[in-house]
Amino acid sequence: MLESVNLLTYIIVFSLIGGLVSLSLAAALLINKKVAKKFASLGMPFAAGALLAAVFLDLLPEGAELGNSETLFVSALAGILLFFFAERFIRWFHHHHQHEGKDPAVPLLIIGDTIHNTLDGVAIAAAFLISIPTGIVTTLAVAAHEIPQEVGEFGALLGKGMSRRKVLLANILSSLAATAAAIATYFLGQNTELPLGVIFGLSAGFLLYVALSDIIPTLHENHNKKKLFDWQPLLLLAGVATVAIASYLTHGI
Repeated sequence: MLESVNLLTYIIVFSLIGGLVSLSLAAALLINKKVAKKFASLGMPFAAGALLAAVFLDLLPEGAELGNSETLFVSALAGILLFFFAERFIRWFHHHHQHEGKDPAVPLLIIGDTIHNTLDGVAIAAAFLISIPTGIVTTLAVAAHEIPQEVGEFGALLGKGMSRRKVLLANILSSLAATAAAIATYFLGQNTELPLGVIFGLSAGFLLYVALSDIIPTLHENHNKKKLFDWQPLLLLAGVATVAIASYLTHGI
């Protein structure tokens, strides 16, 4: 019983770290737009590497040890497909309302960010259900992605005419979705009839989808082809190395 309480405490604390701390840093960065833009350009490749490392060096191997590998990998594939169709639907909804002469950009940005934070919470809790070290490493990877993501979200909402106070409030409420989803995932994971491989696989699929379909294509699009040397590939490797080292140290502890 005590172990369950401690695990739930870890999940709540680290899901808050993944959301509110990232949000606070993003808000602080926006005070200087030039610094925020530079941080986003450097933070995105690091986040991509961290997410990929969290999936392949921690989440999938640990999940395979605890359950049915076939269920785990099929669920990861299902997660990738699920998030692909969810993103496609959101884009269709946006396009459809533009033709009706409406501007759904602000609510869609907030809804999209809330869904994103919800999935972050599921991924963090699923990782903690494997082990506390895996949860810590996954939180690190998620936070690395969330900071540049929130910088972009803040800038987009401010560009739509929202006040800084309203933007901050909307993002705080949205970030709390990660904690709510993490708690719900924890209690679902306590159900012995629920195959944990499904939760772990869906979480891995989500992190993979974010890294491979969102961040990395953006890095390629924004790459200055005239430059011979580029920091972004090195930062991606740095993200991989950071999570790998963190995984090794936390599992050792």
